[in-house]
Order: sequence, then structure tokens, then C-alpha cells
Amino acid sequence: MLAVLVLAVGAALLTRWFVRRGLQSPWAVRLVNHATDRVVGVVKRPITIAVLDEVADVIQTGHYTKNISDALLENRRELRDLVAEKVKHDPNVRLIGKLPGYDLVVQEVTETTMRVLVEMLADPRMDELVSDLLRNNLQQIKRAVRERQHESVSVSPPDPAPNSARSTSATRAPRTQRGR
Repeated sequence: MLAVLVLAVGAALLTRWFVRRGLQSPWAVRLVNHATDRVVGVVKRPITIAVLDEVADVIQTGHYTKNISDALLENRRELRDLVAEKVKHDPNVRLIGKLPGYDLVVQEVTETTMRVLVEMLADPRMDELVSDLLRNNLQQIKRAVRERQHESVSVSPPDPAPNSARSTSATRAPRTQRGR
């Protein structure tokens, strides 16, 4: 196997050398390159599936909801400020925003929502939901690779984000160092 790998790398380097000098690569080099392409084509899918199996095993051992919860707690102040800013600039709350105590209500609702969200993420049922979601997606990807479904799909650019989802400040300010 090592000899085949050395031969393939040597053929690739030799082809590059010939092409850079404007020459055509020799027949033997083209034959080795063609054989290499065929071997890669045969081996590629089983290796991809084996890697996906390994990734699935690793992903199922993680506790991703705890990581999300930790990130929410770590960035609680910034998230609270972000929610307050977005609610304040929301065109649907112009009249309500003028009521006395409005800022306090927004702050309390934001804190309550954050607390409930963190508690939900700490619940084992949420961890099971995320594990199921990841496992099901990985199974779908593996099935698509086995059945070569991805080879018949044309790649199209992603849909543009709607105007309501776009922000006036498209760039994110760098995070400041906080004491831990």
C-alpha cells in the first residue's frame, strides 16, 4: 500500500514538473494518475462512512445543551443588553415603549426568559432531544453518502436573508476580556 502511495505522489510531482515546462506528461504517468483517481474513487466513500460513524459516536458522548447554557450564562449581560436594544428599536412597540416602567418590564422579561432557557437546557430531556437531532442528521448524511444522493444534487447558492433579519450593524464588536 505504501508503494502505491509513493508511486501516486511521484506521478503527481512528475506531472506537475512536465506541465510547468509546457510538456505533456508521459503515458506511464497519465496511467498512474488515472489508476490513482480510480483507487481514490473506490476508497473514498467507505472511508467517509467510517469517519461519519466515528463522528457520530463522539457526538453522542457530548452534552451540548450544557455548553449552550454555559455560554448563555457567560454572556448574560451582553444578551440582556442586546434584547433590550432590539426591543427598544422594534417598530411594533413604539406606543408601548412610552409607558412608565417599560424598561423595567423588558429587563424582567429578559431575565425570566434567560433563567427559564438555562433551566430548560439543564433538563436531561433537552439533552436527549439534541442528541436525537444530531444522531438523526448523521444517519441521514450517512444514508445519502451510501446511496450517492449528493452526486445528483446541483449546488445552489443559499437564499438571501430577508430584510427584517438583517441588522444595521452587520459586524460584531470584539468581545472584551471579562474576569472569571
